[in-house]
Amino acid sequence: MSNRTADEIRTGRVMSTQCMFHTALQHERDLQLNFWESQAPKIEGLGVSVAAPGSFDPGPSQRAIDWLGRLDGFAQSVDQRVKMAGWMETFAQRGGQLVIHGAAVGDLDYFSRAYDLVLVSAGKGELVQMFGRDAERSPYSEPQRALAVAYVHGMGPRPEHPETEAVRCNLVPGVGEMFIMPTFTTSGRADILFWEGIPGGPLDAFKDVKDPSEHLSLTLELMEKFLPWEYARATKVELTDAGGTLAGRYAPTVRNPIGRLPGGGLVLGVADVVVANDPITGQGSNSASKCAASYLASIIEHGDKEFDETWMQQTFDRYWETAQHVTKWTNTMLAPPPEHVLNLFGAATQLQPIADRFANGFNDPADFENFFYDPAKTEGYLAEVSGAAGA
Repeated sequence: MSNRTADEIRTGRVMSTQCMFHTALQHERDLQLNFWESQAPKIEGLGVSVAAPGSFDPGPSQRAIDWLGRLDGFAQSVDQRVKMAGWMETFAQRGGQLVIHGAAVGDLDYFSRAYDLVLVSAGKGELVQMFGRDAERSPYSEPQRALAVAYVHGMGPRPEHPETEAVRCNLVPGVGEMFIMPTFTTSGRADILFWEGIPGGPLDAFKDVKDPSEHLSLTLELMEKFLPWEYARATKVELTDAGGTLAGRYAPTVRNPIGRLPGGGLVLGVADVVVANDPITGQGSNSASKCAASYLASIIEHGDKEFDETWMQQTFDRYWETAQHVTKWTNTMLAPPPEHVLNLFGAATQLQPIADRFANGFNDPADFENFFYDPAKTEGYLAEVSGAAGA
């Protein structure tokens, strides 16, 4: 059940940024749902640039850190307007019953009696209110970033690696971040310009901007001020379409996975309903894919037994084994980086294995436990890589 038709989604406003890494893409391949793989840019690297503190006032910003990590398996971004519309049509063609109707709690009450299992994947709205916030797993009660997105044509390559498609992460300490990623949208190859501003700071400027062209102008103006090296390749950009901008904010939240209906029925939350992280680590679409794959495995293994409350909780707990690493990493990246993390980023400029390992953490965030959070582990890892490089 969807509140919009495939065509309404396809011609509507962009819904997200997204960049899916190898594991999440493989889940789509396994089910033969990777319809756009040959058209979407193959992203082979992930780069980090950190603006030198104080270097953008009043003059152009210098980079204290700048490197590109290579991905073991390529990543891809497909505009969700393209993907969701295409999947909905395929679902109906393959015999699924697609109902176009905005689902209310009353509908779910009926469905929970009529069907074996009801899954809720609405990202926001009244349906999400059924799932209580898990305070223990949700350290932030307020949004940590103001988000502003523009899909554009005409972006030039990064001169340091003109042949390599890459996601570029630009950190401006105390101000926010900008992510630039190649994507495939309704009008073909494009790039996403994505500001994440610290609330109340200079990037938190999009709240009252309703006009898409004004949104793009402001995006570029802020790039010129804070990230001149990225602005230099954006001087000829134009929006992909009138629906190519998005702005907003939300508090990162983990929720209890089971929704209780007035009539006593139960529903199970999926992806952002149960684990909504800030997009700073680019994990939303990856997490949704991993959640779907995990739930599917749990459904198939359960056979024809009842999908009761115990099964729902166990199904979520199995997914949380993966999701907890994403949540920990994302919440860490929202805070100012501690000294050992800055040292790690700095070392990646000289030592390619460090840059590569960080880049591949976007595919498998569990690896950050081994070298990222604990200063002693970071120090040990740096010594090990430096020693190997010296040898």
